[in-house]
Amino acid sequence: MVMNRTEYLLNQMEAAHAPVITKKRHTYLTYHGLEETNAYILKRGIVKNSIILQDGREFNLSYIAKPDVISLLRDEISKDTDQPFNVRIESDTAEFYKIDRVTFWQMVNKDDELNNYVKEYYRTKLSENILRSQQMIMGSKHDVVCTFMNQLVGLFGKRLPEHQGILIDFVVTNLDIAGFCGINSRSSVTRILSDLRAEGIIDIVDHKFVVKNINFLRDYVPM
Repeated sequence: MVMNRTEYLLNQMEAAHAPVITKKRHTYLTYHGLEETNAYILKRGIVKNSIILQDGREFNLSYIAKPDVISLLRDEISKDTDQPFNVRIESDTAEFYKIDRVTFWQMVNKDDELNNYVKEYYRTKLSENILRSQQMIMGSKHDVVCTFMNQLVGLFGKRLPEHQGILIDFVVTNLDIAGFCGINSRSSVTRILSDLRAEGIIDIVDHKFVVKNINFLRDYVPM
């Protein structure tokens, strides 16, 4: 059986006997700006990346809900590097492989498959950042919230039986949405979500969103 790149990455962490650490919900793995000597690979769980803006507000970057490299790798030589963002645990617990940065880069440089994984990692992050910039610059608050809701479907969506819609099987607060969408006021998010609910685009069941009209949300995704 052929492993995909993510499976190969996890397999190599096991082969290298990288220790696994466990963090609890709403604790932090790393903090923006602090030096870090290790690279972290999410093994299991959900985390949120964010940065602190100059005015003190938190700007959310992404949820990561499947195994992946968590910390940006930067250069291959420096033992220490400043962390580019906060990483907070959003699931009940999350498990990470923890490996010395220099050791990880040595593994990457000796292994074509890991090298390809890292290249794909950077290509993906670049594409995500470009798309995010398009959304923030060109879209209204309403547009950006719709785009983000569509992203949540991709991350956490579960199709309900009998055409009842798509359940976003993860609790996302209005404050979190504001942080992801660059909206200063939580009340603005509440108003937009109320409008979407009144139009039959979404519903809320047990504090979770149910998307009733996914095509409406997809219309707001930048081409």
